[in-house]
Amino acid sequence: MSNAFSIHPAVDNGIQPAAEHFTGGTLVCHCSQDPVRVRVDAQSAHNHACGCTKCWKPAGALFSMVAVVPRDKVRVTDNADKLEVVDPKATIQRHACSRCGVHMFGRIENPDHPFYGLDFIHTELSSEQGWSEPQFAAFVSSIIETGTDPALMHAVRARLRTLGLEPYDCLSPELMDAIATHTAKAKGTLKP
Repeated sequence: MSNAFSIHPAVDNGIQPAAEHFTGGTLVCHCSQDPVRVRVDAQSAHNHACGCTKCWKPAGALFSMVAVVPRDKVRVTDNADKLEVVDPKATIQRHACSRCGVHMFGRIENPDHPFYGLDFIHTELSSEQGWSEPQFAAFVSSIIETGTDPALMHAVRARLRTLGLEPYDCLSPELMDAIATHTAKAKGTLKP
């Protein structure tokens, strides 16, 4: 890594493309004994670097790496008793290991939310190679809220662009369009 900061270990040395016909893998927390294991039976989508203050990040990384998968393709296979929801009032219920603190998956319980039915996962918790590659960076300015010097923001955005991750201070335009479409259909502004 040629920079004084880490975007995320999964991308600092370049982005690996998704494997064709990849069908999922197992996410494992960082506990050396009795780790939580979560089986994901699907390829991830909308993988991205996230700078928000809620997502779990590896030590030293400015961003998390988070993707979504269908909720019905996620199941806890080992040590479910160690999972607890980080913030029960948050829109995304982040299920984390109570011992090591790693977020295993995030779930939206509100059936009216545009992303209901999708779970949020951190693919770097899997030893399997071939997950969807990150495609953009979201909530970039939020890294200031976690202690990043505002003077570094130009360099951070430049590094993201060099990696091929367009920086946004929201979600990607496609995901923002999906949210607006869902909202318009729910209000009756758009016909389903």
